[in-house]
Amino acid sequence: MSLGEELRQLLGDDAIADDAETLAAHSGDKWFAAEAPEVVVFARSTSDVSKLLKFASQKKVPVTARGAGFGYVGGCVPAKKGIALSLMRMNRIKEINFADAIAIAQPGVITADLKAAARAQKLFYPPDPASMKDCSIGGNIATNAGGPRCLKYGVTRNYVIGLEVVLANGDVLRTGGRVHKNKTGFDLIGLFVGSEGMLGVVTEIMLRLLPLPPARATISAAFAKLSDAAAAVQEIFAKGFLPASLEIADSFTLEAARKDLGRALVPPGNAHLLVDLDGQEESVRGEAEAIRKLIDGKNPNAIEMATGEENCEKLWELRRQFSNSLRATGLTKLNEDVVVPRGHVVDLVEFAERLSAESGFPIACFGHAGDGNIHINIMAVRYNRDAAVREKVQRALDDLFGQVLAWGGVITGEHGIGLAKKRWWPQATSEIVRQLHHQLKAELDPNGILNPGKFVE
Repeated sequence: MSLGEELRQLLGDDAIADDAETLAAHSGDKWFAAEAPEVVVFARSTSDVSKLLKFASQKKVPVTARGAGFGYVGGCVPAKKGIALSLMRMNRIKEINFADAIAIAQPGVITADLKAAARAQKLFYPPDPASMKDCSIGGNIATNAGGPRCLKYGVTRNYVIGLEVVLANGDVLRTGGRVHKNKTGFDLIGLFVGSEGMLGVVTEIMLRLLPLPPARATISAAFAKLSDAAAAVQEIFAKGFLPASLEIADSFTLEAARKDLGRALVPPGNAHLLVDLDGQEESVRGEAEAIRKLIDGKNPNAIEMATGEENCEKLWELRRQFSNSLRATGLTKLNEDVVVPRGHVVDLVEFAERLSAESGFPIACFGHAGDGNIHINIMAVRYNRDAAVREKVQRALDDLFGQVLAWGGVITGEHGIGLAKKRWWPQATSEIVRQLHHQLKAELDPNGILNPGKFVE
C-alpha cells in the first residue's frame, strides 16, 4: 500500500492529495530551494494532526508543516520529501474577547485578517510583517515574525500567551492560557515560538491584544545621504521619543522604486526616513509636530506629514512596495534580515556599499532602523541559472555575516535559519548552544520526523 493510500484510510480522501500540481505547489516557499513531497495532507483539526504525527512517528516518515508558504529561507521545504502538512484549512478565528483582550486563532488565519478582526472590536494586534496580507499566523509563530512596529511593540513572541501544540508522537500539549501574566513552570511557549516546525506542530494560538490607539501620524522625509537619515534617527531617540516604527531606505532601493512606481511617488534624495507614531490624539499631534521640526532641522530634501489611518497608509505604500520594486529590476533579490547593534546601522550600510563594489553585485538596503534590523538585499543576475553566480553570492554572504557577527549582531532577526542560512548556523552559534538544540530536538522528536534536513539534524 502506498503512503497516500495509507493516509487516505487514516484521514479520509478529502484530506490527501498526491497529484503533481499539488505536490509542486507545496514544495517550497519564497526562497529558491524546492523539493516535492510524496503526499500533501490538508489538516482540518487538531485531531487530524495528532493522528498524522502518531502514524508518521511510528513509520518514521518525515513531516514538514507549512502555512501560507511566504517564508524567505526555505523553512517549509520538505527537504527529506515525505509528507507536507498544510495547516491552511485550519483558518478560523475562534474568539476575540474585548474584556479579556485576547484572540484565539487557528494557524491558517492570515495575519492581516486577524489584525482587521481585532481592530473591528477596538483591539490591536501590533506585529506587522511586510507580507501580513499573505502570511499566516502559524507561520509567524514558526519564525517569531517581526515587522516595522517591533521598535515600540515587540515581536510575535511578546503576544503569544497560550499554545496548543501536537508533539511528534501525536500527544497534544496545551500551555499558557488567557491571562496576560503567567509563571507556571518553564517558558514552553518560548520554546515553540521560533522553532521553525522542528519541535511540534502548533494547532491553536492564544494572543494578547492591546487597546486600539485612536490616533496615528506618519512623517516621510528624504535626505541627500543615509548618514543624515541615521543622524535624525539618533536624535529622535536622544530627545526621548519612542515611535512605533522608524524605517530607512538607501539610494538603490529608492531608484528602483522610481523606475517601478514613477518619480512622482518617490521623494527626491538618496535616503528615505519613515517615522510612525500612535497613541492618543493630543499626544500624537504634539509628538509628530516636535519630530517634524527636529527632522526639518536636519536639512531634508523633502518632508511630508500625514495624520489618520488612511492618510498614513498612503505614505506607507511606498515602503510596502520596496520589495516589489526591487524584483521589478529583473535581478534576483536575496533578502538577508541581519540585525546589528543600533549604533552600527550606518556602519552596516557603508559596509554593504563596499561589499557591492568588491563583489560586483548591486546591494539594496532598507528596513527597521529603530532596532538595527536592516534588510541587505543582494541583487544578482542569472542566480538561478549559473552555479558560479551562486557561489559568488555565497562568498559575499560569508563576508556580510562575518562582519555582522563581529559587531555583535545576528544573521537573522525575522525570517529564521531554514535552509538559506544553514551554512552559517555553526558560525553564528557556540558548540554549547548547538548541543542544547540537539538535545531538545532529540527529546521532543526522537525519530527526527519534524521538518528534517534543516539546521538541527
